[in-house]
Amino acid sequence: MQLNKAGTGILSLRTRRRDKDRDVWPPLMLATVLFGCLLIIALVVVVVWMGFFEGLPGDEDRAFTLSQYSDIFFDSGTYKLFWTTAQFSVTAIVVACGFGIPAAWIAERTDLPGKTVLFTLMTVGLLIPGFSVAMGWLFMLHFRIGVLNTWLMDLFGLAKAPFDIATIYGMGWVEGLNLTPLTFVMTAAVLRAMDPTLEEAAYTNGANTRKTLLQVTLPLVWPGILAAILYTFVIGFAAFDIPAIIGWSNRIYTFSTQLYLYVNPSEDLPQYGLAAALSAVMIPIAILVSWWYRTIQRNASRYQVITGKSYRPRLVKLRRRVWLAWGFLTLYLVLGQLVPVLALVWSSFLTFFQAPSMKAFASMSLDNYRLLPWDEVAVGARNTAILVLLTPTFTVLISVAFSWMVLRSKFKWRGLFDFFAFLPHAVPHIIFGIGAMLLALFVLQKFIPIYGTIWIVLIVLVLVRISYGTRVLNGALIQIHPELEEAAYVSGGKTGSVMRSVLFPILTPAILYAWIWIALLSYRELTLPAILAGKDNTTVALVVWDLWESGGLGKSAAMTVIILLCLTPLLMLYWYVARKVKVVDH
Repeated sequence: MQLNKAGTGILSLRTRRRDKDRDVWPPLMLATVLFGCLLIIALVVVVVWMGFFEGLPGDEDRAFTLSQYSDIFFDSGTYKLFWTTAQFSVTAIVVACGFGIPAAWIAERTDLPGKTVLFTLMTVGLLIPGFSVAMGWLFMLHFRIGVLNTWLMDLFGLAKAPFDIATIYGMGWVEGLNLTPLTFVMTAAVLRAMDPTLEEAAYTNGANTRKTLLQVTLPLVWPGILAAILYTFVIGFAAFDIPAIIGWSNRIYTFSTQLYLYVNPSEDLPQYGLAAALSAVMIPIAILVSWWYRTIQRNASRYQVITGKSYRPRLVKLRRRVWLAWGFLTLYLVLGQLVPVLALVWSSFLTFFQAPSMKAFASMSLDNYRLLPWDEVAVGARNTAILVLLTPTFTVLISVAFSWMVLRSKFKWRGLFDFFAFLPHAVPHIIFGIGAMLLALFVLQKFIPIYGTIWIVLIVLVLVRISYGTRVLNGALIQIHPELEEAAYVSGGKTGSVMRSVLFPILTPAILYAWIWIALLSYRELTLPAILAGKDNTTVALVVWDLWESGGLGKSAAMTVIILLCLTPLLMLYWYVARKVKVVDH
């Protein structure tokens, strides 16, 4: 009997030890990833499902119907809307590639002096909010008040303004300038990773720079450039801030601005069903684009190889052409950054916008800064601080779980996790915003009343930023050989201790880089706060939008200048970390 009790005690002790030693981290990360995937699926399903109902939930005459989908599919206005959005996006791509690709080649394949300055300025351009660029160009080229138009009309005695930025191509021009730094960074990374031996062979066989560029370099980097173009197209198609700031004055609507008008009409009731139906039409297109982009990325390895430090491409000697190169780069920097920022600063000191003159200088004051709605600014600053701190923190944690499950686990369906992680980039963010709004307003309101709070904005921002977080961490985790972790496991380590002692020290630079970048994107985000707007979840970007929409041009410019000034410390931190991670290595 005593023996049995002793045996039972030993068995119980072993069971407790086994439970204590059980590796809880893989199931925890799997649960995190599954929860993230379910949230993404839920938002998409809610959007599709709401398109089958007319009226608001709770209405007595609300019923299942196909009328809203038929209205969308058989309305010529829908195809006009998509055509207009496509024109806008293609124009943006042409401008972004026209400046970004040559600039990347100059930076990576020539002996241009001052490359650190170039990369610094391009990095700054990445982080300037799109709405500030749009406002600056509107002040420059508005057909009535634009500085350049006014100057040209006075100089040449013109009766009509020679330029009008409020067109689909004008909007595309501004969006392209705003996306040029992104195209530059992506193309520069492709050129840096390309094996230069074929270029060396071409030079050895007597080919000149132009022939080598056209027949060797471009074919080798084409998959990477195509991936950058597709990535940029998705951003342009889903853009809200620039079309909203510039297009509405001429009643030019794109996909995102039309969705916004459906759920935030100025007079009628919200048309949630039509918004859901229009969004649902875009979802399969976005999934197809996502598949295409991932295919391009996978096939890119057939055309280029990642080289080691022993590979050094031959740099084209610019000699006297250095002035031509810097002239081209300066043209973009002036048009893409200096002109809109100066126009904003100028406008912020004026009661009403006017061209520079002695009279205008005499009327300059700080009234726009003093008369800002500081109570709203305080609320916006508080909410923005919450988003800037919590969005990157939660996003990075969830992204670590996604990346580990995709690259380190043996889970059978782990490839689907990577697909769902990238889906928020392919599907326009405004669709996720509408899905979250419908889910919170009509499903969760009785149980979890988050509609109109900053927390719903936080949740959607985290979901849509997972695609970026996983891209950064996937790239960093791939470079860590699994043998390091295997040695730790053999020594008795569990997943948690292995991640803490092996992976995190190596991944820290990439994690910091992703955290700061996502924080900056959260700071300048306008689309999701606009679609999920409520009295308690205002952000500083939304304050600018409200001032602009109400006609306070000078005040909105002043608020934008304050936003740009507050970006400076974050920019300095970003640049420091980017150099440590060798994202910027010049």
